[in-house]
Amino acid sequence: MTQVVDVVVIGGGQSGLAAGYHLRRLGLDFTILDAQPTPGGAWQHTWDSLHLFSPAAYSSLPGRLMPPQPGETYPDAAHVVSYLTDYEQRYELPVHRPVRVAGVHRDGELLRVETDSGTWRARAVISATGTWSRPFVPAVPGRAEFRGAQLHTVEYRGPRDFAGQRVIVVGGGNSGAQIAADLAHDTDLTWVTLREPRYLADDIDGRVLFDHATARRRALDEGRADTGGVASLGDIVAVPTVREARDAGLLKAQPMFTRLGASGVEWSDGTAADADVIIWCTGFRPALAHLAPLALRGARGRIPTAGTQALGEPRLHLLGYGDWTGPASATLIGVGRPAREAARAIGERLGAA
Repeated sequence: MTQVVDVVVIGGGQSGLAAGYHLRRLGLDFTILDAQPTPGGAWQHTWDSLHLFSPAAYSSLPGRLMPPQPGETYPDAAHVVSYLTDYEQRYELPVHRPVRVAGVHRDGELLRVETDSGTWRARAVISATGTWSRPFVPAVPGRAEFRGAQLHTVEYRGPRDFAGQRVIVVGGGNSGAQIAADLAHDTDLTWVTLREPRYLADDIDGRVLFDHATARRRALDEGRADTGGVASLGDIVAVPTVREARDAGLLKAQPMFTRLGASGVEWSDGTAADADVIIWCTGFRPALAHLAPLALRGARGRIPTAGTQALGEPRLHLLGYGDWTGPASATLIGVGRPAREAARAIGERLGAA
């Protein structure tokens, strides 16, 4: 089966839906291919206690405010899944699922998208696959020797699975802090970070982070020096669970260990700690394997872009992978603007805007 459309959007999470909203407004013929069997993107697979950094009204996709969650200032992941499901239905976005994309190829004037359920040809492609499917674990010496359990953020669900165990959480970002706080009361916890954790002021949330990221990107685009500001998106937002564990003295970070042994971890000064479980909260890499046939990757595995448009293939746009594809574009509040810019650029190229 082969279908021809103006635009193929690869990925049906928050970025793909935001792109679909703007493509619909331009009147373009498009389809969204989603590998997930149900709506909600990566939010379907997060840990149970995860909450947004921002109130619902500040965590919305273009065109529709997220409704508040009763009893919660910061909505949980299940609420986000419900919102994304409703968003997809409300705008009648043409999502096909589950569809796995094997590769995107140049095919004359079109791009050919090969999948496990047929082939699409398109005048433009938006890749919006995110990072959740590519968890990163650093190559620490001795990892293969450790006899306990090892898992990544993507596999963690809640503290009930580890009650009473010796758990080492690795990672000083938001996921590491939140999972460490989740485990602090019911496990023998060791929290390990590369550097001393940096907490944002308690009154800073996702609204401030988005404003800062946008101002920083604008300054860099205009050739002005980055003036820094209140926060980095890598700093720890003091959500209630983290704040409570921190203030109770339960989040005391240890420096990064140098190697793993059979029963635990070892530091450079010779000290050691036994562990039953190691949870790697060490981030993700962009899921771009489907774009390999286009041979576009540059330094650090990224595809060079001008805004969202790939420099080496102007028919391709990348959306939602982080600041290199738009300020805070991997967030609900941040993806709307680059999604609009990508759709508008495609519309102008195809004569629809």
